[in-house]
Amino acid sequence: MKKIIIFISIFFIPFLTTNAQVINCDSKPFVPPGFSVAEHQKGGQLEFDSQKVFLFLSENQKNGKSITASDLQKEIVGKKVLNADVLDYLLAHPKLIPEEWAGKCVLFMGTIYNDKGHLCVRFLIGETWGCVWLEGDLYSRFPVAIVI
Repeated sequence: MKKIIIFISIFFIPFLTTNAQVINCDSKPFVPPGFSVAEHQKGGQLEFDSQKVFLFLSENQKNGKSITASDLQKEIVGKKVLNADVLDYLLAHPKLIPEEWAGKCVLFMGTIYNDKGHLCVRFLIGETWGCVWLEGDLYSRFPVAIVI
């Protein structure tokens, strides 16, 4: 009888006690007033684990340098960028926001908005969000959230 109890505790308890946060990255993202969605890369059901989210910085964003948003978009092609569904989930559950993100404007480039003719991306800073137009330069303060 002891062998059965040990087997159950080793193999089944971890599944029963998981605190995984599953985010639907296929849902329609929040659209700020006056904006429209230009592009939304669906990402399926994401089991959010901050240990698997990487803040990508181009070499051209480091050491005081900057990169144009269009060049940054070229560099992240093929990477699994997070979309605004994840941003909105984190805003609703701020305890999940990694401490390492403090002071950074974390870009969620899987969703691109149109703001009166200007393409832009929402970012998370602290427990709020902002928006950056994709016409300007991005410095080290603007990493892209990517799943590794």
